[in-house]
Amino acid sequence: MIKRELYMERMRPFIGQDIVKVITGLRRSGKSVMLDLLRNEINDTKHSIYFNFESKRNAKYTDADTLYEYVIEKVGNSKEKWYLFFDEIQEVIGWEEVINSFRVDFDADIYITGSNAKLLSGELATLLSGRYVQFVLYPLSYKEFLLLNKDKNFADYLKLGGMPFLKNIVGDENAINLYLEDVYNSVILKDVVKRNNIRDVDLLDRIITYVLANIGQTFSATSIAKYFKNEQRRVSTDTVLNYIRACEEAYMFYKLKRQDIKGKKLLEVAEKYFVVDHGLREAIYGKNMEDIGQVLENMVCLELLRRGYTVTVGTIDNEEIDFIGVKNGKPIYIQVAYVMPDRKTQIREFGNLLKIEDNYPKFVVSMDEVDMSQKGIVHMNIKDFLLSEEY
Repeated sequence: MIKRELYMERMRPFIGQDIVKVITGLRRSGKSVMLDLLRNEINDTKHSIYFNFESKRNAKYTDADTLYEYVIEKVGNSKEKWYLFFDEIQEVIGWEEVINSFRVDFDADIYITGSNAKLLSGELATLLSGRYVQFVLYPLSYKEFLLLNKDKNFADYLKLGGMPFLKNIVGDENAINLYLEDVYNSVILKDVVKRNNIRDVDLLDRIITYVLANIGQTFSATSIAKYFKNEQRRVSTDTVLNYIRACEEAYMFYKLKRQDIKGKKLLEVAEKYFVVDHGLREAIYGKNMEDIGQVLENMVCLELLRRGYTVTVGTIDNEEIDFIGVKNGKPIYIQVAYVMPDRKTQIREFGNLLKIEDNYPKFVVSMDEVDMSQKGIVHMNIKDFLLSEEY
């Protein structure tokens, strides 16, 4: 188990505070491990209560009243601070009021996890009104992958992705594919189909396949609907949007809006989508090595999100900048390429960045080992970019 210090650093200031800590993200991306890390850091087993609501042994506690009665009985008349850890809290019906009651009824330091972005969009947000903080957990970064798999390298990460459990089965390709397919099926069944009452699962599967094939490519729901029409299958644009949105809420996909750099405004057309883990893409759709440019772009996008950047796709003079990442009000600009074997390719990749007139950091990221930095634009090999402490 690695400490995932990137997330621990963000959470430590809130330990012991009267604010509910909410950890969200894709199923099996390490949320349970984060709770264990927090429990170890707090190190107060006498005043800690932990539930994993995916376990059958806790099935009876998925009733809110039963859960409340158990915790209140355990706490009793204690005046000490109690640490409450609830894994996959969305399995508890009516959990929002229970969580709020714990915070009100005794000195509680509360940590919850969930696998759906809607977790805080309803009653809990209303009840807590500013008394919660949310952390999105992603699959392993390249740096974390190397810490967990000391005998592996970038080629392995490119193929396998960052789902943490793979550490236990690395070397067995069939087992890896079976596991990743199971992760995918679990997310789709529990967090997409079941939660959104989707009936046409075949259509959902086809839409997901389309998005996986086109990660990092510009397309719209209308273009997907037209694609299916050409395949002799009628589907409305609204249905496409709803199905993709359900996948976003389950943390399968991330949508990036387009930003006009000169006009300083977001554009409402032709967003791009990226998948939460490129290893899942390989297991479900394949072709990662054929689409290596798309996969590298996906890695950079997820790394920026993982590090807390707000990410958009840039446009300037009708040309595209792959990513604009903003953190603490300061932007960085990034172009991603597979390789730049000739002057023409270098001019294309560096040229769009040269049009940006501000002095904020600008990067071209590729697989090339030779440093091609020029005119204040930094060229980095993607391995160095993913491992860099700052940019």
